[in-house]
Amino acid sequence: MEISFSQNQDTPDTGIMKLQGALDGASYEYFILEAQKLYDTGIRNLLLDMSELTFLSSAGIAALHRIARVFRGEDRTTMEEGWSAIHAIAKDHNSGSQAHIKLLNPGENILAVLDTVGLQAFFEVFTDIHPAMASFH
Repeated sequence: MEISFSQNQDTPDTGIMKLQGALDGASYEYFILEAQKLYDTGIRNLLLDMSELTFLSSAGIAALHRIARVFRGEDRTTMEEGWSAIHAIAKDHNSGSQAHIKLLNPGENILAVLDTVGLQAFFEVFTDIHPAMASFH
């Protein structure tokens, strides 16, 4: 998977992370690490551009949940790993959509995966970058 990052000067605490390829067992740790780096540099709102994301596995789902928790400011040392994270998602998705992580242009296959595991309501989904960016502020 390839990840690129961009930022608008008008919103210095908000970034756009473009995901290309598969978010799966081979790439989920890289994705988490890159998102944590952004948070550590002061980014507090993250738009995930999924227009070129081709596949989302269970490891990718757990990674999405983990970065949502990072961007909520939760203590990283207490975050559950592995299958425990999948079980935590079931409890967490009832808390409403994420204020600090939004999704841009996920494909039908990605939306189907998110819907299957009950996460489509957990993340706000946008098809246009301007309303997506405006939704953070």
